Amino acid sequence: MTSRVLAGPATQIDSLPLPKDQLVAGAPNAGMLDFGTAGFACGLWEHSEGVSTDVEADEVFVVLSGRARIEIVGQQDLEIEPGNVVLLEAGAETTWHVTEPLRKFWVTATG
Repeated sequence: MTSRVLAGPATQIDSLPLPKDQLVAGAPNAGMLDFGTAGFACGLWEHSEGVSTDVEADEVFVVLSGRARIEIVGQQDLEIEPGNVVLLEAGAETTWHVTEPLRKFWVTATG
């Protein structure tokens, strides 16, 4: 594998409306770039202002920009902002309350 810059502040991510079964409030869009490599997957993810739900994979992410509150069933809410490094566990049922367009860099194991 060749060392390289995968993305920068101006990297564009195409966003699409979230599936109706994930919408809670507003009309948020989300998009992702996947930089997957051997042993792990990683990429950029964006979510516009709004509220949506998800069921998570084991994931570590760094908030690059934006702000949100993540409700997690059975756990304390997480308030996230730029610079936060966050761990989500597989199976966590989440509701994302995005108050400023959110951009994160994420990593998950693939094996």
